[in-house]
Amino acid sequence: MTTENNNYCVILAGGMGRRLWPVSRERCPKQFIDFFGTGRTQLQQTYDRFAKILPKENILISTNKDYEEIVKEQLPELPDCNLLLEPIYRNTAPSIAWACYRISKFSKGARIVVSPSDQVVLQEKAFEESIKRGLNFVANHDGLLTLGVKPTRPEPGYCYAQLGDETEEKELFRVKSLTEKPDREFARMFMESGEFFWNTGIMLFNVHSLIESLKKVLPDVMRRIDFEGANLTLEEEQQYVNENFPRYPNLSIDQGILEKLDDVYVMRCDFGWADVGTWHSAFEAISNDSRDNVVIDSKVMLEDCHGNIIKIPNDHLAVINGLEDCIVAEKDNVLFICKKEDSSALVRKYVNEVKLKYGEEFV
Repeated sequence: MTTENNNYCVILAGGMGRRLWPVSRERCPKQFIDFFGTGRTQLQQTYDRFAKILPKENILISTNKDYEEIVKEQLPELPDCNLLLEPIYRNTAPSIAWACYRISKFSKGARIVVSPSDQVVLQEKAFEESIKRGLNFVANHDGLLTLGVKPTRPEPGYCYAQLGDETEEKELFRVKSLTEKPDREFARMFMESGEFFWNTGIMLFNVHSLIESLKKVLPDVMRRIDFEGANLTLEEEQQYVNENFPRYPNLSIDQGILEKLDDVYVMRCDFGWADVGTWHSAFEAISNDSRDNVVIDSKVMLEDCHGNIIKIPNDHLAVINGLEDCIVAEKDNVLFICKKEDSSALVRKYVNEVKLKYGEEFV
């Protein structure tokens, strides 16, 4: 069994959340928004979830320096030493590399869970049990463990983990292959085969094994930090990161680590997981019927409307007639309406075009 004080959590909160534009903006991305009107932002809900499982002082937040004040405002109890401020966006592999270095200074025998900051968990008790079981596993096994859930639809925006041989632990398998964001037809084949699970992006490992893995994948930068002997102050460490972080490749942990290692495991879980990464995935995660309309914390009157997802400011009213399978999203100075099926590509297209034509105030 693990010792609770050696269990740590890293919450990744540095993304710009452009795929949920215009509600998610560069100055205040989705993780800092109370997206569902619960009274707590996505970041706060994720923090609350892990604070029930391990000591609060063992929860770290990794984010961009531009969001420092937002994080401190939303999590005033967070110690300065638990906040990792990146000078530039470099995806999840460099973020986790730095977090491992920081945590290794606190505990050489740390077990770490890394989680995105913008996911929905409907069954909190089952989630807690899965995390504790995963921490116990990585305490006694090197390699990486990811939490997987059974696909409920052919979602092309997720990463799929193919189950290999089952380990001595029930519902825990070696990963045979990983496929990031397949097209919809491949996603359908994966779902129907029963061999593939969605990779939730929640990963667990012991700090020693991941550092060794990171050294293999990111050797140029890793050689500059002596994980075992460095004793930099927080200020010296931040200065080092400011100077060297841009040298890291823009690499996700999935592509950088999981796809290149042999000892990768997946635990089959069921805790009511949903990702809120895109408008289309948010609709499919919330809706029980493809013909239903999903209205998120908004005042709306609908007539002869089907399959739409709608989110507008609380002080606005939308009256909509005859609309089908669309996104209606409004925030501040932008109203966005498009077909739901094509939303991810269209959001990327229009964010870039709007920024060029009208300026950053609309992005």
